[in-house]
Amino acid sequence: IAAEGRETKSGDVHPAETKSPSGRARARVCVCVCVLGDNSFSLPCNSLGFLQKNNSLDERGRLSGQKNLLSCDNSDRDARFRRTETDFSNLFARDLLPAKNGEEPTLQFLLEVVDILTNYIKKTFDRSTKVLDFHHPHQLLEGMEGFNLELSDQPESLEQILVDCRDTLKYGVRTGHPRFFNQLSSGLDIIGLAGEWLTSTANTNMFTYEIAPVFVLMEQLTLKKMREMIGWPGGEGDGLFSPGQLKYLTPDACPLLYFYLLMSNLLSPQGAWGGGLLMSRKHRHKLNGVERANSVTWNPHKMMGVPLQCSAILVREKGILAGCNSMCAGYLFQPDKQYDVTYDTGDKAIQCGRHVDIFKFWLMWKAKGTVGFEQHIDKCLELSQYLYNKIKNREGYQMVFDGVPQHTNVCFWYIPPSLRGVPDSHERQEKLHRVAPKIKAMMMESGTTMVGYQPQGNKVNFFRMVVSNPAVTQSDIDFLIDEIERLGHDL
Repeated sequence: IAAEGRETKSGDVHPAETKSPSGRARARVCVCVCVLGDNSFSLPCNSLGFLQKNNSLDERGRLSGQKNLLSCDNSDRDARFRRTETDFSNLFARDLLPAKNGEEPTLQFLLEVVDILTNYIKKTFDRSTKVLDFHHPHQLLEGMEGFNLELSDQPESLEQILVDCRDTLKYGVRTGHPRFFNQLSSGLDIIGLAGEWLTSTANTNMFTYEIAPVFVLMEQLTLKKMREMIGWPGGEGDGLFSPGQLKYLTPDACPLLYFYLLMSNLLSPQGAWGGGLLMSRKHRHKLNGVERANSVTWNPHKMMGVPLQCSAILVREKGILAGCNSMCAGYLFQPDKQYDVTYDTGDKAIQCGRHVDIFKFWLMWKAKGTVGFEQHIDKCLELSQYLYNKIKNREGYQMVFDGVPQHTNVCFWYIPPSLRGVPDSHERQEKLHRVAPKIKAMMMESGTTMVGYQPQGNKVNFFRMVVSNPAVTQSDIDFLIDEIERLGHDL
């Protein structure tokens, strides 16, 4: 390359020809030129792949070549991932890997799946797309345009499987849509989505270090960071990411844990929804005193926008989780393994084995930084304040609770014109109780937006608006208000 007079920079990839002794071109190869200080080296990207070649380099060379790794991989990406005409009607699951000659059918099938997913993602962020295409249960059970939920004894073609994938998304709810306000967990984070894809590809379990070494360490470090955010000195303590069903357990199902809770006078705040405020310097004061707690629950899949499910239980005292849940199963937890077995986590959890919930969260934290989560939290609180300011004195709206909302929950009644000015009475309350369900039903039928409603004690049904989706803007809040008024005006 130097002889030909071409300038190179670290990370440049140049094609070059190797010469036979006779001077004839023998092969065309891709050469990665890496520069580290005064030293440079070049590596051919042969059929072994750059990563395998790179493994033989010393540490300094390996680190300097990291940027070139992607460049070299990309050089033949088009060839490796070229879409070819494939007749999926004659292909079945048995034709995919690990079947002999299954590489090409597998690649083409997965490319089709990725195409389905990316199209869905693009439409999710398109406000002209419906939040949902609502159908009643009996309609879906009877079958919709070739979409049949019934299971068969004989395998169906990959063509039908792809149709099923498309229709599953078509008839579902776009929870990442900017006008989906129905649940505490909403949004579609692309980094988190990539993390979930990788997690499913790895397909491992979280109960021992030997089968999930990287994930176990990620979980340990992330939980420590979360404990630091709570305010526990040095982030000391324990915890794990769990399915989030602890609140449904009875004393019979978990006697040791219940006994510990009863005898220890624990302070255990539920931060499942509000824990995300700890990421914001502007709003974390609302959780002042949480550092005195013995344990804290925190669900990043809610306020922080991590894909479902991602629920953490954090405890201040080391050993409590294992002490309450350990079964010491000898066929799983052998004490004489070649590594430090304190990294095994299965005995901390009631169910032992766990889905890997940590990677998507860890990856999002790496991509956004703490400051990125902080900006997201602050934006959601600003939007809830915007909604509150718009409706607190607006005709046809009545706040359920006095005072400014402390979180993104904004609870209100919409009062249709037929009930405005009507003296409060049991009859009026009964009519008002039916307003929110009727408006919600019309929202779902039209597919324009979704927002939750509920009663609370002696308070009749009201709308419970929450903001946790990073895609939401003030225009979406305006749309919701206008849509409620449009649908409810004649009630």
